[in-house]
Amino acid sequence: MSTFAKRERLLLADLLETAGPDAPTLCEGWRTRDLAAHVVVRERRPDAAGGALIKPLASRLHRVREEYGAKPYEELLQLIRTGPPRFSPFQLKQVDEAANTVEFYVHAEDVRRAQPDWSPRELDPVFQDALWSRLERAARLMGRGIPTGLVLRRPNGQTTVAHRGTPVVTATGEPSELLMFAYGRQDAAKVELEGEKDAIARLRETKQLGI
Repeated sequence: MSTFAKRERLLLADLLETAGPDAPTLCEGWRTRDLAAHVVVRERRPDAAGGALIKPLASRLHRVREEYGAKPYEELLQLIRTGPPRFSPFQLKQVDEAANTVEFYVHAEDVRRAQPDWSPRELDPVFQDALWSRLERAARLMGRGIPTGLVLRRPNGQTTVAHRGTPVVTATGEPSELLMFAYGRQDAAKVELEGEKDAIARLRETKQLGI
């Protein structure tokens, strides 16, 4: 049975292939080749991937990512499509869903929304609920360093608090859009912001949203 993570993986690979290796992305400083290398290293080089969170390993991560970025682009795309090595924990469906559904959704949108003619995808309610569930669990981690309070609200009224503080800004939108906003893609997220004008401006400009 197909899973959300598998579906988003294949979509990401297709988008990267269509865009080519030198297209822009929403990830600052990264072209599509850099993003593809990041995805592959994250799954296939756990000895280096930890550098995203552990500062002493950051230089190793940068070096390994550059090595993969130098590979033929088509090889990187094939590695994304085929997925992690046989004995990787990502091979387990539960781990794949938990770790990769949001990862691949956000990066697919990083490719799509960097193009001038992009438009929001029509996502089914089940997937929106799945994204909301993940957003609820990660919201406080993503909002821990921001300069305002932040409440995330779905159109149906469900809310989750990303950061307690004042003044408070409320962001309203579909879970898919709130997720992009909370991951630091504020300018590319289709959300409505309510709160003090200055607080909204600071929230839009902050680099502290995300993991």
